Amino acid sequence: MKWKISVVVIIMLAILTACSGGQEREEMVPQFLDVQLTVNPEQGNVNEPVTFEAKVTYGDKEVTDPNEIDFEIWRANDENHETFIPEHVGNGVFKLEKTFTEEGTYYVFSHVTAENMHNMPKKEFVIGTPSDPEDSITSTIME
Repeated sequence: MKWKISVVVIIMLAILTACSGGQEREEMVPQFLDVQLTVNPEQGNVNEPVTFEAKVTYGDKEVTDPNEIDFEIWRANDENHETFIPEHVGNGVFKLEKTFTEEGTYYVFSHVTAENMHNMPKKEFVIGTPSDPEDSITSTIME
């Protein structure tokens, strides 16, 4: 009886080894959804355009069709957040240009979902004269 169990175990191990042997090692390495968010200029002026760009990659691959991508922009300590959908301009780069009519310290979140992952980098920028920035503890909790 023991030899029958041993034979069954050996056969099952052989089947498992054969099934998993075809996978390449590269497929097993997890990839990371990377979003490089830039604001240009970081110190802008009222009624002059500010350009927001997100370069989105997954491992070595440029992401050109994410499940979700938007830029959430607001003035420091303001509850009114605006959301904008950027335009894909090629090579995994998504771009938005916006002008601001009020001076102050602002923030932008880039919300990106692709490859079953979500990444949301945040940047601070200033239009004209800076206003009081958000408290980092409150800002972290709200994120």
